Amino acid sequence: MKRLIVFDLDGTLAPSKSPPDAVIALLLHDLLGIVKVAVISGGSWPQFEKQLLAKLPIDQGLANLYLLPTCGTQFYRHEQDWVRVYSEDLSSDERQKIVSSLQKAFDLTGSAPERVWGEVIEDRGSQITLSALGQRAPLAEKERWDPDFSKRKQIAAVLDTLIPEFSVRMGGATSIDVTKPGIDKAYGIRKLRDILSIPLSEMLFIGDAIFEGGNDYPAEQAGVDCIPVRGPDETKLVIETIIACLGAAGDGEAATPVERP
Repeated sequence: MKRLIVFDLDGTLAPSKSPPDAVIALLLHDLLGIVKVAVISGGSWPQFEKQLLAKLPIDQGLANLYLLPTCGTQFYRHEQDWVRVYSEDLSSDERQKIVSSLQKAFDLTGSAPERVWGEVIEDRGSQITLSALGQRAPLAEKERWDPDFSKRKQIAAVLDTLIPEFSVRMGGATSIDVTKPGIDKAYGIRKLRDILSIPLSEMLFIGDAIFEGGNDYPAEQAGVDCIPVRGPDETKLVIETIIACLGAAGDGEAATPVERP
């Protein structure tokens, strides 16, 4: 029996930097009524608030929701309001080195596009993120830029030589996330295990980047059962199946009481 369902956000629950549609939002709400749910993404906390939380009703189901922005380098839980449990922030020297290395790798690979929309390199405190087309790039442009991850694999290869002391992962449609060494989604998964007292065997992870070099891959390396998806439409089917299975396991009850770990 799975007691915690963990999701990636961009490309899994919603298109990149976009809110989930009404069907996903409703399914998540129903899922929160019967099981604990966590969302781990490379996005910042303000992005989580704008992209995800704004689409979910404010009710007791939020007590079953755990949010881990910036690839698990931060952890939030709901206790009447959202409370930050931890944040693995980078030092100012570390952030400066990462930013300069990202720019250098971008230039060396010749990957810089002719046009960008907004900030390309964003300092998220506990993570530095390269968004190749900018933070506000149209989704259609982002999907065209690097559909096979080849451009970002080149950039990541250069970064591995420039800053080998940090973790470098591809995420979203155009992004590369850099964090402290060992601080990735596997770290977030283990924090969920420790804080919620739920063993890895009772977790299930759903993501669109569960491949070597993808920022969801550490979840699989952590030993959690994973389901790869190719977008929100496949995620809907997965959530519907989980709800059906957990509902059947609960003798048909629509929900179980929300419990605190």
